[in-house]
Amino acid sequence: MNLKREYRAFDYWLALAVIAVSIMGIIIIGSATKINLNPDLSSVYSRQKLWFLVGLILMLAAAFVDYHFIAKFYIPIYLLNLVLLIAVLFFGIDDGSGVTRDLKIGPFSILPSEFSKIFMIIYLAKLIDKLQEKINNIFILAAILFSILLPVYLIMKQPSLSASIVTLVISAVIIFVGGLDFRYILAALLVTGPASLIIYLDIKSEEYVIVGKVLEVLESLTKSGVLPTHWLDRINTWIYPGENLWLSYQVKQSIHAIGSGQLTGKGLYEGKLNQYSYLPASENDFIFAVIGEEFGFVGCLVVLAILFFIIIKCMLIAHKSSEPLGKLMASGVSAMLAFQTFVNIGVATGVLPNTGMALPFISAGGSSMLITMIGVGLVLNVGMSRQKSFFEE
Repeated sequence: MNLKREYRAFDYWLALAVIAVSIMGIIIIGSATKINLNPDLSSVYSRQKLWFLVGLILMLAAAFVDYHFIAKFYIPIYLLNLVLLIAVLFFGIDDGSGVTRDLKIGPFSILPSEFSKIFMIIYLAKLIDKLQEKINNIFILAAILFSILLPVYLIMKQPSLSASIVTLVISAVIIFVGGLDFRYILAALLVTGPASLIIYLDIKSEEYVIVGKVLEVLESLTKSGVLPTHWLDRINTWIYPGENLWLSYQVKQSIHAIGSGQLTGKGLYEGKLNQYSYLPASENDFIFAVIGEEFGFVGCLVVLAILFFIIIKCMLIAHKSSEPLGKLMASGVSAMLAFQTFVNIGVATGVLPNTGMALPFISAGGSSMLITMIGVGLVLNVGMSRQKSFFEE
């Protein structure tokens, strides 16, 4: 590909939007970690600035190293993914609660479950690109699903509910875009659609007849060790807020903080719930509550608008890609960003159970920042390949 053509086709608006929202995230993390009160203790804030710079370099590298070349190594990438996920189970850093998600590599620690998302996007995009003509063969599809469920199982063993769900969503979107027969989709909808509606109506009625039975099954699976205890705790807390006072406290404080910001917010460093440490996990899982309290409805709208712009840009690049591999990669990244944004804000506003999912580009965390930046870099890369008209099929 001609280098001048690459520069001309580079999507500067997408790159600038990512840079803008990441800088906004750093500023908000500064408030969440109270750098205004004690700058010497702001290690999270300082590290986030470093991760942003490293992420920016990786985003540009992912944008200008041909993604076809990167995808050639899809099998080694998949194996590296498994090695890291297995390694964290044996050598991971325990956070004191029996959860081992961090893996120390030299002076740094990474979250293999986060890197698994981008590894799976590259792996699945290339695999389905190669097997596109056979994607609806039941045996081929079963083999693909097994290769997905293996890393998902290892992620669940840590345990990390959020990362395992994101990986499944990414995989489902890539398989769908890859040409999955509508019969499989219809069969899934016929099962999940009515079941979801029944559960929703049961929760809405507050009788919990069906939900109660589901919770009994989940409880038995938890007691037998199939499911981690905290998964059931989070679902119980969502349905029965008084079940786990700590988890319900997190969500209630988040909703209170967002509501107290009203239209324009209280101002940077002026959010009382945030500054007086009444808002748990304010620099990562509940960072949207800090935005709501200190920048109000307007601030939330601005952040959501930029994130929406980034996601739509990624979707358009996927749609306009002239070849399957680029379309699949960009679709996977779009799914990751859209789903994480939806869940993080859903948790912060009490709409969804607490899952501990990062808000892309904004929440504190090196692994999250790096994989989202690399993901956007891959999308930029796809956008610099030959594209078709928006209306061309």
